[in-house]
Amino acid sequence: MPVRGADRRPARVRPYSLTGGRTRFGHVLLVESFVAALDAAPAPSGPEMRAIVEVCRRMRTVAEIAALLKLPLGVVRVLLSDLADQGKIRVYGTGHGTGRPDRALLERVLNGLRRL
Repeated sequence: MPVRGADRRPARVRPYSLTGGRTRFGHVLLVESFVAALDAAPAPSGPEMRAIVEVCRRMRTVAEIAALLKLPLGVVRVLLSDLADQGKIRVYGTGHGTGRPDRALLERVLNGLRRL
């Protein structure tokens, strides 16, 4: 997040301003979808976009990116879709051709939550 001064807290930007009010995205971006930055791509504009690309230097899931950057999942999905359209990142499928998680995956998540 942008910092106004060394002794001040990070500036907070409303989520809708980061996405221009958009809530839809053009790519299949499930929480478990993997994303990686493309090496040859020039740096994107905007601190959030640069932060996403930097985090994606190592392959990450959409959920990890949102958690690491402390941004709402919906905002991250829109920004990731924009970055993919610009050729700065690549979205890797999860093996679910329909874009929907399969039952076995949902059951594993549910079992993991129950163990917590």
